[in-house]
This record gives sequence, C-alpha cells and structure tokens, in this order.
Amino acid sequence: MQAAHRLGARFVAIGEPLYPPWLKHADAPPPILAVRGEPTHLTSPAVAIVGARNASVAGRKMAAMLARDLGRADLVIVSGLARGIDSAAHEAALSAGTIAVFAGGIDFVYPPENAELFARIVDAGGCAVSEMPIGWEPRARDFPRRNRIIAGLSLATVVVEAAERSGSLITARMALEQNREVFAVPGSPLDPRAAGSNNLLKQGARLVTEAADVIEAVSPLLSNPPERQPASMSAPPAHEPAPEPADDDRARIIEAMGPTPVEIDEIIRFTGVPARTVHVVLLELDLAGRVERHPGQRVSLR
Repeated sequence: MQAAHRLGARFVAIGEPLYPPWLKHADAPPPILAVRGEPTHLTSPAVAIVGARNASVAGRKMAAMLARDLGRADLVIVSGLARGIDSAAHEAALSAGTIAVFAGGIDFVYPPENAELFARIVDAGGCAVSEMPIGWEPRARDFPRRNRIIAGLSLATVVVEAAERSGSLITARMALEQNREVFAVPGSPLDPRAAGSNNLLKQGARLVTEAADVIEAVSPLLSNPPERQPASMSAPPAHEPAPEPADDDRARIIEAMGPTPVEIDEIIRFTGVPARTVHVVLLELDLAGRVERHPGQRVSLR
C-alpha cells in the first residue's frame, strides 16, 4: 500500500463500488486490482480493441476510427497498451476514456516506448489496471492472464488484425468463453497479419466495418447490466503469481491430452496436478500453438 501511494495508485477490491461490474462476472475475477489514474471509467460500459503489434497503416487507421466512434457512443475503450493496434485504439480514445491493462505490475509500463502514451492516458482521465504485484516484470505467460482481464472488462472484443498465433486470438477466445460478443475486421487474404482475424470470421465471429456494428450488438446488454452484488471471496487469489510448473507436471498434463477434446477438469482429476498449475501449462502450450480450445472448457493437442 505504501508503494501504491508513492505511485499515486490505489487498490479496488471485488465487492467495492468501483470494481468493474462485468469483470466480476468473468472467469476467476481478480480479487484485487491495482489502479493508476481515474478509476471512474471502470464501471462504465466498455469495448476491447486488440490486434497485431506490427499492424499495417490501414489496420491502425481502422482501430482509431472504431475507438473514436465507440467513444462518442459513451463506450470506454479497453486494450493492452501494446504497439500497433492497441496504441492506435488508446490514442484515439483519449478524449472519451480508455483503460490500459498491464501484464506486469502497475508500475511497469510495457513496452517502455509507450510510457508517454500511458502518461497521456492518465492526464486525459483514463486509467491502467493490473492484478499483478507492484514491481512485477511481465513474463510471456502473464500476457494471456492480462488478456483474460481485457475480455472480462468488456461487453465485446474487436480484433482488427491478428496473425494465426496472435495473442489477440487468445483474448477473443476468452471473450467467447465468458459469453461476450466477438467481432473481427476482415483483412486481405494475402496479408498474414489478417489470417487470424479472417479465421475468426469463418468460425462465426461478427463482421465489423464500422462502430455501428458493435453498438447495435451491445445495446441490449447496456439496458441489462450485471448486478453489482459482491462475488464470493473464496475464489483463488488470481493476483498472486502462479508457481513455476515442474517438468514432470508438464509431462503428465501433455500425456493426458491428445487430439480428442477433453474437459480441463478431467485433466486436473486424472493427473492430480493443482488446477492453477494445469491452467498455467495450458497457457504455455497455447502460446506455443500446441493447444486447441473447444466449447465447454475442453482442450486438445494440435
């Protein structure tokens, strides 16, 4: 708390008035969020805009147009402060409100080149949030954890550009698992940066070419927001870093899987590996492109 005070940050706990109502209803919501900036946007309806770090000029322009127009419709823009699409969306949403979700501690702006953009977000009345301890430097496995919060904060997730193994696709999948809307901007079949987003469209994601497409889909949700009742405090402390999985745990989990989809709970029961460790290993396999997710919390090896 002393470190947060020095940063000008604060903590928001689940069950408190400023805790994001939609995140409260996501899978494994963080019991505590660290917040830098103005926290009032946390309770406003939000839409996530995510995409490629090496985004094209057209992709950045599309992200900025969507963010600006959604902001005019009183929707807060959520993203991950990454290069490319994320930065374009935050930049365009400064005047209306934007939330940056950190993979590391709230004091660790990543990438460092976006420190100036983050300062502008705070100056414009936006904020940043993190579930990780102050001083925590983000690792590769922390970004999917971050993506779950991006999806959980938002009524809908819009993927502008994404390669076949993009982290943005993890965000989209987590949004689907949380019963949120998923949109994708169509791209050229010749551009590998659009392969993942085009595949989302083939799999049933909503096509978006303008902000009105998103606004029309989320309007029914705006008239029926989730109840702001405190969630159970018996949830696992997701803000604490998960322990490093042992090699034999990884081997048991991989051995238990195959090309046939199986429920994650079955893997946990069969292997006897703690649930948090199983989820960490699955995220590692996800990042390596070795896991395919299926409806009903089922997974299979590619």
